[in-house]
Amino acid sequence: MFDDFDVDRRPFVLIWEVTQACGLACRHCRADAKPERHPDELTTAEGKRLLDDAAEFGDGQLVVLSGGDPLAREDLTELISHGDDLGHRMTLTPSGTASLTPDRVEALAEAGVQRMAVSLDGATRESHDRFRGERSFGDTVTAVRAAREDGLPLQINTTVCAETVEELPAIRDRVRDLGAVLWSVFFLVPVGRGRILDPISPERAEAVMEWLHDVAEAERFGVKTTEAPFYRRVGLQRDGDDAGVRRRGGITAGRGFAFVSHTGETYPSGFLPKSAGNVRDRSVVDIYRNSGLFESLREPDQFAGKCGACEFRRVCGGSRSRAFAATGDPTGSDPLCPYVPEGFDGKLPTRLEGESRGVTDAAD
Repeated sequence: MFDDFDVDRRPFVLIWEVTQACGLACRHCRADAKPERHPDELTTAEGKRLLDDAAEFGDGQLVVLSGGDPLAREDLTELISHGDDLGHRMTLTPSGTASLTPDRVEALAEAGVQRMAVSLDGATRESHDRFRGERSFGDTVTAVRAAREDGLPLQINTTVCAETVEELPAIRDRVRDLGAVLWSVFFLVPVGRGRILDPISPERAEAVMEWLHDVAEAERFGVKTTEAPFYRRVGLQRDGDDAGVRRRGGITAGRGFAFVSHTGETYPSGFLPKSAGNVRDRSVVDIYRNSGLFESLREPDQFAGKCGACEFRRVCGGSRSRAFAATGDPTGSDPLCPYVPEGFDGKLPTRLEGESRGVTDAAD
């Protein structure tokens, strides 16, 4: 579990964006993906060296191969097998396209993938395809069924923004019906194509966090949030279970989390595109442990504004990615969190564009 990790020494999650190529043009895409592969992507040999280096983190390193669409790389199963041989826990986030056939899913499982994560951003074919692209819903459901047949644990990712928030209860029902083991709820950070979307308001986000805790208590699948660590603060205020709250959340950009881009640049998160070094020049282990950027993100007492003053800064810490998007400073305050520490009289973070637009509570 995350609680047993020394986040100064290793990430709980290491993501490698193996490509930015993708056949979809999702409205929120962090990578602003394009159909063609980039000519300067890490090669097969460089990718294997990255996985070799990552073994220095320790046994059972969780490695997520993401994109773009990882299936755009013809060496994908070779890379998965190599990581599996090294003892990594290899997982995959493919795009919901026609290339994700049952045969491909079976081959991925045989190569050593231990979990597959697919995205569901609408409860119906119409709403999901409007957000991600024509026929994506059907291709995603086909892949989900194939994963279940192959005994491959399934994670479902959902982006929360003004366009999707009303459908969260219905998406929750889909997550249950599809037999997922984890629902990962991503709160919009305005990077890439996601800059054109409206986030929800901080007050609405707080209500969604409360509702997600209800979901986590009621459902058999797990619930986690991405780029919304104040989920843990809400849980702590709700039931006082510090340890349980940290287990249900766990990591933030640069603290238990690292992201290697398709060209080898290493970021605290894919949503925080500030490089701390390139794996072609330095080991990912050295970058994670010793770069000034990563070290600064593991020092919440040094954060600026209300995040640095908050009594929950060590169980939350705020979204470093959203702080960077809003202020250009990754140690700034998270504008999505509405909580103000008692006695804090400093400047409050400026809300991101679109946050004032309200919608009804995400609840049954």
